[in-house]
Amino acid sequence: MPQKVRELVTELERAGFVNRGGKGSHRNFVHPRVPKPITKSGALGDDVMHYQVRAVKRAVEESKS
Repeated sequence: MPQKVRELVTELERAGFVNRGGKGSHRNFVHPRVPKPITKSGALGDDVMHYQVRAVKRAVEESKS
């Protein structure tokens, strides 16, 4: 069963990212240690694409360093 956008949003929030809003189904997450905002698209119940999972994992690792 593929991951849902809701799970990625939860993962980002647990890592300390803050949702600063967006337009439509897009959400922009910022973190003080990560220079670029992370943008996630899709409704919360939608399946995620493989590139979205990679981007979230990369951002979470960058926030820890």
